Amino acid sequence: MRTYQHRVSLFSVVLAGAAFANELSCPVARAGEETPKDTIAAQIRTQGFVCDTPQRAVRDAKLSKPNHDVWVLTCKNATYRFSRYPDMAAKIEQLR
Repeated sequence: MRTYQHRVSLFSVVLAGAAFANELSCPVARAGEETPKDTIAAQIRTQGFVCDTPQRAVRDAKLSKPNHDVWVLTCKNATYRFSRYPDMAAKIEQLR
């Protein structure tokens, strides 16, 4: 029975990761949905960084690789480089 519960929870994690990756890769914001800047700002805040009023998020094509996205998030108070591998915490560097 534990194996079944583990598979269900692992499936939930994979599904949530896929939804997050889809939001980050979607260049067009739909009405009522979060944009990549909002999603990344929320992730940055959960890891203890301050992001007042996210202004834009730009994917860094040079540093990004398959299964490793790198974004630059500009907030009113700071600029961050945000990179993450699936199923891991994001690496966040304050640029300004």
